[in-house]
Amino acid sequence: MTTSSWDEVFEEDYLYFSETLLTPDRNDREAALLVRLLGLPAQAEVLDAPCGHGRIANRLARMGYRVTGLDKSRPFLERARREAEEWGVQVDYVEGDVRRLPWTERFDAVINWFTSFGYFDDEENRLVLREAHRALRPGGRLVVEMIARDRVVQQVAANGGEWVGVVERDGNLLVDRTRFDVLTSRVETERLLHREGRVRRVRYSVRAYTFPELRDELIRVGFREVHGFGEDGSPLTVCSRRMIVVAEK
Repeated sequence: MTTSSWDEVFEEDYLYFSETLLTPDRNDREAALLVRLLGLPAQAEVLDAPCGHGRIANRLARMGYRVTGLDKSRPFLERARREAEEWGVQVDYVEGDVRRLPWTERFDAVINWFTSFGYFDDEENRLVLREAHRALRPGGRLVVEMIARDRVVQQVAANGGEWVGVVERDGNLLVDRTRFDVLTSRVETERLLHREGRVRRVRYSVRAYTFPELRDELIRVGFREVHGFGEDGSPLTVCSRRMIVVAEK
């Protein structure tokens, strides 16, 4: 993170605007895709970290998996717990930090979804991968889903060095102005939020990885086999909007 804390980014406004994108149908498709990519057997034990407001974790629990969700945001965890209770599913939601997981060789799969990786500097990002590796049983798998670096570079370059994205809901606006720092390989975003008469700005930065970079980091911390995919599990190409990486311990 560069200027703002992540607590300023992931809060109620984020949930409000993200609902236009993270629809129930999309969430269902992504949970099904995870099961397919990870080859999850019945009753597999899964860690979703960070789990956010539980949109994936609760669906996996509804599909019959034993699920733990970890996140540092109490409001997100409270919302996840409420939904789990409404659905009648059991998920163990834990407040914590992805850089310090309290488990060793417990899970069949660890999920890091929707650009939840790359928040920190390179050393701490590597620590996130190392902690996921430690939490997995031998033969377990980690999946990381995030922005595709090549696509971000293309979008920014095609728009003169800055890409602007706008989300509108009920007359309220979220505007992201995004640049790419070629010296650090970080996506730098200034976010303007205009909601119900309130205006606020936050800045955040995410490290973008090519597949070879992330593959090498995963192997460095102990993973032995790494595969890359585009969105929906399609082949990863220079035009892929998202990158999914599956690594086996």
